[in-house]
Amino acid sequence: MERSEPSRKRLFIGLLCGTGLAVCAVLAFVWAVPSIGLANIHPLAPWVLGLVCAAAIVLVLWATLGLAASVALGRPFLGSDHLRGVMVRVFLPLMTIFARLFHISKSRVRASFIKVNNEIVAARAGRYDAGQVLVLLPHCLQSSRCARRLTYDINNCKRCGECPVDGLLSLSEAYGVHIAIATGGTIARRIVVQKRPKLIVAVACERDLTSGIQDTYPIPVYGVLNDRPNGPCLDTQVALPHLEAALRFFLAGAEEKPPLFEAFPGLPRFAPAGGSR
Repeated sequence: MERSEPSRKRLFIGLLCGTGLAVCAVLAFVWAVPSIGLANIHPLAPWVLGLVCAAAIVLVLWATLGLAASVALGRPFLGSDHLRGVMVRVFLPLMTIFARLFHISKSRVRASFIKVNNEIVAARAGRYDAGQVLVLLPHCLQSSRCARRLTYDINNCKRCGECPVDGLLSLSEAYGVHIAIATGGTIARRIVVQKRPKLIVAVACERDLTSGIQDTYPIPVYGVLNDRPNGPCLDTQVALPHLEAALRFFLAGAEEKPPLFEAFPGLPRFAPAGGSR
């Protein structure tokens, strides 16, 4: 059974706080153990190391509490709007290690991270012109029975309707956004360098979305999880109304266009966008 959105947030906050406290404990241990012998080097050496460790502990606690409160409240707290990079580059790998102690799977950690990342991106991002947005797709959305090569040019699709690519091209035409298919991280990074987007809306599984968010930082990435009725990496699907709702939220003037796909119950509710382009 798929876990609810609030449970994902609670898991993320719990792992974040636990990881932050564990890092503080390690720093305190680093301070305490050698301080016995440091006095033999210089009388002030234990105090210098103590001040360094204390400053590091304060920074870790600030980052931990700021991010946890921001996630819980849905708005910046204690300067947390500047801490997304810390969450992406530092806390996520440590949280994954910390979660192993409690036998929490990587997929659950990644799903909670994607949920929180999406909320932060939606709360911080502004409105973008269509040319500033890139929709990045995995190759497994293409039918496994299709012989056409779409990796370098998605417009090679013959639009037979047997896979989601036809609907994705319709979204690209309706909203004017760049759309591309990547077979892996290297090609995805190359596409990002070529298009130089201000915002990426990415469709993928938990693992690929997480690594993509890390690889493309500081570019904001809004993640849409694909559906895998046939297992991973084979004839996957994507909820087109979900993807369209994200585009309509981030794109300037999109609300003036009629939606292509009918919304369904449980569609994510977006907060009003803030900030500038």
